[in-house]
Amino acid sequence: QVQLVESGGGLVQPGGSLRLSCAVSGSGLSIYRMAWYRQAPGKERELVADITSGGITNYADSVKGRFTISRDNAKNTMYLQMNSLKSEDTAVYYCRRPKSSRPGAGYYWGQGTQVTVSS
Repeated sequence: QVQLVESGGGLVQPGGSLRLSCAVSGSGLSIYRMAWYRQAPGKERELVADITSGGITNYADSVKGRFTISRDNAKNTMYLQMNSLKSEDTAVYYCRRPKSSRPGAGYYWGQGTQVTVSS
């Protein structure tokens, strides 16, 4: 059974940094496009960043230049380095992996990790 477990969230002051991790067990992540999403209270879940199996990255405009997505296939782990955090980054952050390489197969999601940016 595939499980995704996020960690690294917490309370940080504006301008601070956090590094989120997403550990994948039960199956690997090396062949998949992996993604970080976030959901703030009262808002829809939105894409933060994703990374292809070959390491090509894509970011939401709101986080470009501040966040960096990366992956370590040997460790079955994906990361999100978040710098220059703002109050509007406050949300629950989720990682996502496709269930298979077959289009339309759906996704596995982690349980989420809370990030709160506040002074």
